[in-house]
Formats: sequence, structure tokens, C-alpha cells
Amino acid sequence: MAVRVNSENFEAEVLSADKPVIADFYLDSCVPCKRLSPVLAEIEDEYGDKIKLVKINVNFDTELAEKYEVQTVPTMVFFKNGTEASRQSGVLKKADIVSEIDKLKE
Repeated sequence: MAVRVNSENFEAEVLSADKPVIADFYLDSCVPCKRLSPVLAEIEDEYGDKIKLVKINVNFDTELAEKYEVQTVPTMVFFKNGTEASRQSGVLKKADIVSEIDKLKE
């Protein structure tokens, strides 16, 4: 299950993670974010402990949204070894997200 993170636990949950991390920047009121959520849950179920999914609500954690220059939601930032590897914005197809995850495993 996705972990909700904020500026207090971001380093421990994302930057120090021992596996690739998808950071989903979202808003509760965002319809595209709500459409994307079940897709991310499905991917998380399929990949099991090979990836980590975290969710960051930009209303409650503007500091992280500003630090990572999130201009629109949903935005997914893909981290590998504590470093941003790529990012995607908007509602993506499952295949596009899986493609980004596969790049992280290389």
C-alpha cells in the first residue's frame, strides 16, 4: 500500500529507499489524480516489493512540491538511489508507467 509522505519523512521513505520509488504528487480534489490512483495501486500490487509507491498531497506539503518544482497534478517523480531519474505529469496509461519503472531497473 502506498505510503503517505511529507517533508518530515521524505528523506527516510524516498531518498534512502533501497528500491526504485514512485512519488505521486496529487490533490484530493483532482479528478485526473483519482483516475490515476487505481492504476498505481494495480502496478504496486504487480511489482510487490520491487518498487515503493509514495503519495504526496501538494495541499499539505507545499515545501516538497516547490522543491521538486511540481507545477501540475498528478505528477509522478521516479527516484532511483535517492536521485530523480525521470518524471511524468498527467494521467498516464499503465504501459507508460511500467516503461518508466523498467528503466529504473536497468
